[in-house]
Amino acid sequence: MIELSDIEKRFGDNVVLHDISLQFADNSVTALVGPSGGGKSTLLRCINLLEIPTAGRLRIDEMEMGFGPGIRVDRQAVQRLRRKTGMVFQNFQLFPHRTAIENVMEGLVTVLKWSREDARRRATELLEKVGLANKADAWPATLSGGQQQRVAIARALAPSPKVLLCDEPTSALDPELAGEVVDVISQLAREGTTMVIATHDLRLASSTAQEAVFLENGAIVERGPARTLFSKPQRERTKRFIVSLTQQPVESGGSGI
Repeated sequence: MIELSDIEKRFGDNVVLHDISLQFADNSVTALVGPSGGGKSTLLRCINLLEIPTAGRLRIDEMEMGFGPGIRVDRQAVQRLRRKTGMVFQNFQLFPHRTAIENVMEGLVTVLKWSREDARRRATELLEKVGLANKADAWPATLSGGQQQRVAIARALAPSPKVLLCDEPTSALDPELAGEVVDVISQLAREGTTMVIATHDLRLASSTAQEAVFLENGAIVERGPARTLFSKPQRERTKRFIVSLTQQPVESGGSGI
């Protein structure tokens, strides 16, 4: 479904991703975990080409692109590949002058050139899916943080992307509102939505992900089945990180989550 081969990303002399090679299967959910500044968000942004990798190869579905010195990046190809992804940001990024349903419709109408009637029908279905059918005409400023994030998820799903990329989708929310978002993402996981989620929220990661990748300093420290990585990590650095989030031991006998 998605394949990253030897992906490197530099900002000047600062290397923020080091030779990342990963595969994400269709209908799978993968959690990217690790300390802040470890490269999780940059990796997501490289997958949907908001950041262009400095080197390596990226494949999503049947489309593949290579990056490196002397390789010209075709803007139209970038746009075509980007449309295979939906992105959910931690700070929602809704248009404040658009209602909830207009936010969901916007990309369908302006980018994909859908009719407003078809776009409204699709947006209505998605707002119902995320439990906000009764908030279709609400302005973002009148919505709670959890409701705004659920609108953002509906917007990201609107063009039926091949993969949903979530960058810390609960980090800006208090625990109760975060629970609303966890419930929606968990339901999408049960429905077979392919997702890659960067998160510090182990409740979200453990309830949705089949696979987990621990990143630090732009490199993969450990990866494997999420339940195993969260309950019995093999690397000492991973174990310390999980303990720092849960404040509970992660030795055999329980996940501490």
